[in-house]
Amino acid sequence: MNQLNEFLTYHVGLNTETLGKVFVTILIIVLLSLLRLLILRLVWRRTNDAKVRYRWKRTLSFLFPALGLLLVGAVWIKAFEEFGTFLGLFTAGIAIALKDPLTNLAGWFFIIFRKPFSVGDRVQIGPHVGDVIDIRPFQFTVLEIGNWVEADQSTGRIIHLPNGKVFLEPQANYSSGFEYIWNEVKVNITFESNWEKAKSILEQIINELAEDIPLKAQKEILEASKNYMIYYKHLTPIVYTSVKEFGVRLTVRYLCNPRRRRGSENEFWQKVLAAFRAEKDIQFAYPTTRFYTAGEQEIREYQG
Repeated sequence: MNQLNEFLTYHVGLNTETLGKVFVTILIIVLLSLLRLLILRLVWRRTNDAKVRYRWKRTLSFLFPALGLLLVGAVWIKAFEEFGTFLGLFTAGIAIALKDPLTNLAGWFFIIFRKPFSVGDRVQIGPHVGDVIDIRPFQFTVLEIGNWVEADQSTGRIIHLPNGKVFLEPQANYSSGFEYIWNEVKVNITFESNWEKAKSILEQIINELAEDIPLKAQKEILEASKNYMIYYKHLTPIVYTSVKEFGVRLTVRYLCNPRRRRGSENEFWQKVLAAFRAEKDIQFAYPTTRFYTAGEQEIREYQG
């Protein structure tokens, strides 16, 4: 052993005490890495839940490096004391040079403790909308929705955003606090159609599709009111009537889960098309141009 120490001291240029600290540092890193892998393997065996696995992995990714830093620091603490002044000046320079990374790190602390959003939430940060799939010390990641895809469906793109965005951009959370959003579907019928009957049909259809949602939403509002000033007088679906240049517009407004907006519209329109097809006095409207000839009763109509 003495010969090995002498050999390393001669060729590496480090004394025996320093070599011992290096050895202990390597041993700490190896043991912590093995322990982390062992815990993750046990978690992977016990559950197939992706959320549980992700939380364990992220927690250990933060816990073990911090623990390793404390243990290694305890080994080298005397060496650090000798360079205290140098480290102070060096840290000040780093803070100036790494302004953006430090801002992102502060944003990470804000996200972790203030929780404007969590993994799994659907959010909008500036122009970017998507489901949060990862949060790290310097950036968070969303699975994009919308853009060229209609009705809040996923595009398949992954967007990485710096955590500092939470201090610069407004954040809209579709999931936290109140799980539902108000959706509107516009149904246009001609002036000649029986709009009262059409409105009654639409009310019947949307009440059947959203039968249980008002009760669930009421419970969520009571829970959300503990943290936010949220209240609604009416949670049941409603059909509004208005007049446009091409006919009567019936706007159906109802609550739905943001991830089911396209699915709910699909079910709604299938029922509407089937119901209107059976009614001879209800016709869909579309933009048209009508020409009247003076002295003649003929009306020529062209589709716009």
